[in-house]
Order: sequence, then C-alpha cells, then structure tokens
Amino acid sequence: MSGHSKWHNIAAKKGKADAARGKIFTKLGREIMVAVKQGGPDPAGNSKLKDIISKCKANNMPNDTINNAIKKAAGEGNSANYEDMTYEGYGTNGVAVIVKASTDNKNRTAADVRHIFDKAGGNLGTSGCVSYMFESKGVIVIEKEGCSLSEDDLMMEALEAGAEDFSSEDEVYEIKTLPSDFSNVTEALTSKGLSFLEAGIQMIPSTYVELDEASAEKMQRLIDNLEDLDDVLEVYHNWDE
Repeated sequence: MSGHSKWHNIAAKKGKADAARGKIFTKLGREIMVAVKQGGPDPAGNSKLKDIISKCKANNMPNDTINNAIKKAAGEGNSANYEDMTYEGYGTNGVAVIVKASTDNKNRTAADVRHIFDKAGGNLGTSGCVSYMFESKGVIVIEKEGCSLSEDDLMMEALEAGAEDFSSEDEVYEIKTLPSDFSNVTEALTSKGLSFLEAGIQMIPSTYVELDEASAEKMQRLIDNLEDLDDVLEVYHNWDE
C-alpha cells in the first residue's frame, strides 16, 4: 500500500489481487470476526464493522460471504479469540513500516514479524517509533476506465458526501476522507453505481523515502513476506514506489 505513485500499473495490481483472492477473503473474514466481537453484528451500531464491509465489497467479496462471516462471528459456538495487533519498524534505508495483524497467538505473530524484518536487514521497533509519521485516512480508489461519471461530477459527488480530498492519479481517481466519514462517502458513491479498485481505512505517510533499484528490491521482498503471513492484514510504509 501507501506509495503515492503506486497506481502506475493497474493490470499488475489486479493480477496480484486475483491470484491472492482466497487469502484476501480469509483475512477479511478475520477482520469481520474481530469487529463483531468488539462491537456486535449490526453495522448500523458498529462503525468498524461498517467500514470493513465497505472494504469487503471493494475486494468483490460476495454479500452472502460477508453475511455468513458476520453470522459465524456472532454465533454462540464461535470460540475463536483473535485480537488486533500493530507492529512498527524500519525497512531498507530507514523506510518506516507499520504492520496491522489479527492473531490468536501474540507470541507467534510477533516472532514471525520480527524474523521477517531481521531477514530483510530491517528491525522491529517499539510502539510509536514510526506511527507519528502517518495519519489515518479513508481511501477510495476508482479506476478511470469504466467510471460512469466525469471527473468533475465524481469530485462533486465525493465532496458533497463528505470527502476531504480528491485527486486524479495515473489511471485512477483517489478520494480521501476522515475515518469517520469513510462509510458515508462509500455508500454515496456506491448508490451512483460506482465500483472501487480499493477502499479502506489506511495509514497515510506524511513524507516518503526514495530507494535505488537494489534497495527497492529488498524493500519489496520485505513487504511481500510480511503480507504472506496469515496473521497480517495490512502493511503500510513510506517508500515512494
């Protein structure tokens, strides 16, 4: 995620997402489980669950799958006990990295994350060591090709719904919101028949780090290895890809 030049190759991003769709659905199901455990199964009264449902839909997760995951999480027989964890550290050349995870074994997950940082020549830091460089935002990405609205109309719809910022990137429109306004904006745009390439609450860096080719390859391996961990939900960084 994160780098502000990341939308230069939509086809490659889609291919990677399609290949990993089963794993993505599993991780989204775990996010639903944690949200339901924390705030109940009704998205009207559980803003975290509401945001995750929007994220699920952006990843083309079927409504039946979403509803079944909510019912399963709310069931009395469900004894799974996952909790959210956040890890912070440094990758290649001091790139700031935030790892969001959901785990039923904190010691296992911490050890796995630390091993990947060490193997990549980075290091896992203490809580707060890099998070001050990031800000939580709702991010909605719409592919220009196939968008049913003109750029001006889309911008007006987004801003009127409560969006904070609108930008036109390489092949996409990117809309940012306050976390509290994310669901309202996604619902307003969905009602206009729009679909999203990506939608979710993300950690946006205030500054970016540029890397040479060799360092960039090491950094990409670090990100890929972290994302391959079953317990890891999201990886954020301030590498300018």
